[in-house]
Amino acid sequence: MKTTLITGASDGIGKDMAIILSNKGYNIIVVARNRYKMEQVFKNIKNCTIIDMDLSIIENCYKLYNETKDKNIDILINNAGYGVFGEFLNTNLNDELNMIDLNIKSLHILTKLFLKDMVKKDSGYILNVGSIGSFFASPLLSSYYGSKAYVLNLSLAIKEELKKQKSNVYIGIFCPATINTNFHKKAGVKGNVKGLSSYKASLYAINKMFKKKTIIIPSYAKILPFFIAIIPRILITKLAYKMQIKKQKI
Repeated sequence: MKTTLITGASDGIGKDMAIILSNKGYNIIVVARNRYKMEQVFKNIKNCTIIDMDLSIIENCYKLYNETKDKNIDILINNAGYGVFGEFLNTNLNDELNMIDLNIKSLHILTKLFLKDMVKKDSGYILNVGSIGSFFASPLLSSYYGSKAYVLNLSLAIKEELKKQKSNVYIGIFCPATINTNFHKKAGVKGNVKGLSSYKASLYAINKMFKKKTIIIPSYAKILPFFIAIIPRILITKLAYKMQIKKQKI
């Protein structure tokens, strides 16, 4: 039986993707810091292995790979990540550096290590979770959007390299807009932010992944990259600021 490894799986998108893939018959390996929460979420799933690990600690990324590399990982979903909300001058530097370690470094390491194994067997899927914010800069979430731009560009570059090698390994990027998860609360947003159901977004992403869609954007947000491409960056940034500042006033 094939196996899926999902990071950031204690809630939100990671949790829902794990449940969806388990229902499709995959063994699942779920990774997050909160073991208790994962035990509660996945207690009725037999084909589940729980690993509690903080992937912002870079050594743990290598540890995770070494613990799971012989488990026939067919799907890697790099979902672990979080944001830091606020003006760049005022946000906590250590929080931002920890976020960069998780959003960028851990994703980079796991993608490289598991990709090498997948290329050798010429099969496998890697889905990196970006954001609609991968396509533009946003004041008040500057470092988070910057980290997600890295995810998008890294994944697209790898995709082209694999294409040139005629590899059957898939790599794609899921770029959702606002989704009903704990993301905004963890980021420090004061107001309530409504979005798409996490489960619906996750199901959409999984289905598109199996169809080997490279950039996966839920249908309600598909048009955003088009407008972002034709509107001057300075205007996009101003609009993004207005959008983000409202989150403090809701």
